[in-house]
Amino acid sequence: MGRIITFGTFDVFHVGHVNILKRAAELGEHLIVGVSSDELNYSKKNRYPIYSQSDRTTIISSLKFVNEVFIEESLEKKIEYIKEHKADILVMGDDWEGRFDWVKSACEVIYLPRTPSISTTEIIEIVKTI
Repeated sequence: MGRIITFGTFDVFHVGHVNILKRAAELGEHLIVGVSSDELNYSKKNRYPIYSQSDRTTIISSLKFVNEVFIEESLEKKIEYIKEHKADILVMGDDWEGRFDWVKSACEVIYLPRTPSISTTEIIEIVKTI
């Protein structure tokens, strides 16, 4: 048991987000969530999130199993964030399998299965067609 950290955009919040955050929280006693900044999201996906970083942070902070929330400004600072927040385990969705193994010198890395058949990108595409 220990301090768990995870990262994400958490835009258009859905049950898949709840599931992975809840399962991450169950791995320790303190869950820390890095929410991607609007600028970081733009650099990754070439679009801004639907909801602002302030709104996304408020949504994540409201979850009873989340203990701490901060804004992630840079993908390259993962190890710094892990050390700064004294995390023992990094949890990511299995769609990122192997892509965060480079932080194993700083903490354990666990990839959890995603909730099938739901993604923010799919939700946004469906809404665009309505």
